[in-house]
Amino acid sequence: MAEPKTHFWSPPDLPGLEFDPMLAKLLHEEPVAKVRLPNGEGHAWLATRYDDVRFVSVDPRFSRQAVVGRQVTRLAPHFIPMDGAVGFADPPDHTRMRRVVASAFTARSMRRLRERAQHVMDDLLDRMERQGGPLDLMAHLNRPFPLAMVCALMGVPDEDQSRMAHWSDTIISAARGREASERAKAEMAAYFHELLDLRRTEPREDLAGVLAEAVDGGVLELDEAVGLAVLIQIGGAHAVRNNSANMVYALLTKPGHLARLRAEPGLVPQAVEELLRYIPHRNAVGLSRIALEDVEVGGVLIPRGDPVYVSYLTANRDPRVFADPEQLDFDRGHNPHVAFGHGPHYCPGATLARMESEILLRSLWDRFPDLRLAVPERELVWERGALIRGPKELPVTW
Repeated sequence: MAEPKTHFWSPPDLPGLEFDPMLAKLLHEEPVAKVRLPNGEGHAWLATRYDDVRFVSVDPRFSRQAVVGRQVTRLAPHFIPMDGAVGFADPPDHTRMRRVVASAFTARSMRRLRERAQHVMDDLLDRMERQGGPLDLMAHLNRPFPLAMVCALMGVPDEDQSRMAHWSDTIISAARGREASERAKAEMAAYFHELLDLRRTEPREDLAGVLAEAVDGGVLELDEAVGLAVLIQIGGAHAVRNNSANMVYALLTKPGHLARLRAEPGLVPQAVEELLRYIPHRNAVGLSRIALEDVEVGGVLIPRGDPVYVSYLTANRDPRVFADPEQLDFDRGHNPHVAFGHGPHYCPGATLARMESEILLRSLWDRFPDLRLAVPERELVWERGALIRGPKELPVTW
């Protein structure tokens, strides 16, 4: 058989919710393909169909830990997780680390965070109302809201939020360079080392306290706990910021969907799930896995030692699973999307992210029923060189 073509894939900075044309092409024409990304070395395989994505995500023959120390072809010049962090772990170590994090998301803690979220949201909307429009919704709502919430989850004091925002933005960017990103990662890690040490002498009911207790109990090594803290802090602030802004943008530019949601507020949770499926929230792909042996995926043999990526974006657009996948449909009854991943590396903060999105979409239009874009849609500016897609600014008025 002929050797499959290797596709060089340099994802463009796409505006709005435009779907990556390379991903769309591969999903429909070459669902398991060889690709090469702008950084790293060699090639990798990319699985785009829903069933293949889920298969690779859970099969133990594909290892995240085996990525460590290899210059796998990738989008960013650096890896986001720290060495030894949960993002690079396989079961049983991964299971052990995830179990600690799950203990922070109890029903009691989620009730506390929901109350906190509504309080933070109301305060931010009060400030918007006092200032009046037009204003940048990213600066006044979509950036500070999830940042405040993940800091509350972690136990980061309010006065340190700006430092967390700077570090997260630097680490998550593909454009700021490896040196700046690694320095920001080291500085954030040093911060959480100090915070966990503090929690060992001054316990509190936050995730830093849970992690410190796990270190004292011998369940986690200190570096593992710090790696978890860094990863959750970055994801909680950055991913929710941009994805919630994408949701607002989608509704502002789809008046029929917005009118439906305002007329039926009980539809918000279902609408959030459909927005999560529909929105292409990231550029390219996340972390790869390494095939520990020859494995067939979607009829293609992946050789032992080769890196494999999965695309949750294309899985969410697979027509074999989702009817009319290119349409945003709030009446979609069957919606098993994988926006938060699948398998062992399913996003640990998914419950909090859903809650934040629901509160934001309900509260924003309750307070500002006439909210609209303050500039023509074509003038909106979108993030460049970012791993997570979203608007750089979102000017609105009412």
